[in-house]
Amino acid sequence: MRILIFIFILFFLAFYAFAQQSNFTVTVPWAQSILPFFQPQQIEVPQTQAQPIIVPQPSQIQPPQPPQPVQISVFGEQLFLGRFATEQFTGFNPDYQIAIGDRITVRMWGAFQYEGTLTVDPQGNIFIPQVGPIYVLGVRNAELNNVIESAVRKVFKNIVGVYASLETAVPVKVFVTGFVRNPGLYGGLSSNSILYYLDRAGGVDPQRGSFIDITVLRGNMIRKKVNLYDFLLNGKLELIQFVDGDIIFVAPKKKTFSVTGEVFNPFQFEFDGEYITGREAMRLSKPKPGATHITVTRKQGLEKYTEYYSLDEIDRVIIYDGDEITVLSDRYPGTILVRVEGAHMGPHALILPYGATLGDALPKIVPNVRSNLEAIQLFRKSVAQRQKEMILVSLQQLQSYALTGRAETQEEATLRTKEAELIMRFVEVAKTVEPKGQVVLGSLEEAKNTLLEDGDIIRIPEKTSVVMVHGEVRFPKTILYQPGKRLKYYIEQAGGFTQRANKSVIIVLHQNGKFEDGDKATIQPGDEIFVLPKIEAKRIEIVRGITQILYQIAITARVLLLAW
Repeated sequence: MRILIFIFILFFLAFYAFAQQSNFTVTVPWAQSILPFFQPQQIEVPQTQAQPIIVPQPSQIQPPQPPQPVQISVFGEQLFLGRFATEQFTGFNPDYQIAIGDRITVRMWGAFQYEGTLTVDPQGNIFIPQVGPIYVLGVRNAELNNVIESAVRKVFKNIVGVYASLETAVPVKVFVTGFVRNPGLYGGLSSNSILYYLDRAGGVDPQRGSFIDITVLRGNMIRKKVNLYDFLLNGKLELIQFVDGDIIFVAPKKKTFSVTGEVFNPFQFEFDGEYITGREAMRLSKPKPGATHITVTRKQGLEKYTEYYSLDEIDRVIIYDGDEITVLSDRYPGTILVRVEGAHMGPHALILPYGATLGDALPKIVPNVRSNLEAIQLFRKSVAQRQKEMILVSLQQLQSYALTGRAETQEEATLRTKEAELIMRFVEVAKTVEPKGQVVLGSLEEAKNTLLEDGDIIRIPEKTSVVMVHGEVRFPKTILYQPGKRLKYYIEQAGGFTQRANKSVIIVLHQNGKFEDGDKATIQPGDEIFVLPKIEAKRIEIVRGITQILYQIAITARVLLLAW
């Protein structure tokens, strides 16, 4: 038994030493350079004749995240981005009304001389020696000097001069508390606006604080109530003369409703009270000129209701806490605008009734001597968008093929790296191609029943006597059309195929948008011949993917890309 154990230990040590001498590290650098979440793993594999080197699969791929609900911005949160906190206000405000705690500088000369800074007491008075108390509470700043001078004249008549002014640029410290981002004690000037101190405190917390209920307290008494909606909507902000120890308190958020859709102010708004009228909600959100209707989504307990109103009925709409309003433009199209381009002599824009067909537009088109109405072309934005989407889907599949391959040797992994880089460059170029959105009409008689859409472009091609050859031919050129000649003739006239030509994938595009395979096509004047390149790659998915994309782009955009 001991002998068997000793032999087993010797065998294990010999195997471990062999593994240490023959192991190596396999990595995937090309995948890491293409996608950031592909992280190569180092795997030690014994190098034997029987076991190939396997490039590890990508790891730690982030799972798809569930869609997040769209967050609606709070009306007013754009105020507090640091713009107010960086500027001080020291100007003269003639409409400011004197309040308790304000500091007034008084200078007197002549028969009686006096200079001092007086504070307005709780009774609204300032006290001047030899004169007595003078009531200044509520006096406009512009009238302050006249009021004090009149009181002094009652004692000293005309033998004493008086000058009085409100101290506006006095350094003060103000408490900012409540539902702000950074409550605290902040220094500034007595003449600074409330926005300055709120901005210093990080602004109103948009999730918890109120923009319509902000209070300035002085000595535990309410000095001023501020509604920031007045400033945002009407530009009104009453300036306050702050003193040391003033408190700015931001109350909790009130009841809210949100507005989206055809409005200039798509935000969440606050209101005070049990409800708000629909007209007031529209005043805050500012509907766009094209808006016609609203939907009100209301949640009550476990149930959700949706109501639909015309803007003409807005006076009878009541909005409650938590309601969601969507402003719509429910207009039925009455007419459509169609552009006309190409070889014609008529107007370049046609106004047609909704539901009009190409047959309704043709009588309004004035052809010229070179117009080829049999090859009339129709281009549509929605078709171009759909063609673009399909190209992007194909490009995404190609990326997936390029980045998820396996390699059995380090040399093959290096080749895959270069191949993937070339594919990614091709993908980036292909993304920039914009399809034309051409609708294939066929013959003119068949096309007359085609419904037109707003924004369509009708193009009248010119009659021509040439055929164009593109792609993998020696001399891409324009060749004079020869009746009865087949595809082979035009290829030969262009110098024949190049070595990279894919002779099995040749496209013939006619002027009217139809396309045919090269061998079966009947060449007509104005045709374009596309000879696609042969794709050289190790994997059939890559070859098939690039060929399909080149085919799509050639048909939808009438251009031929080089693979690499």
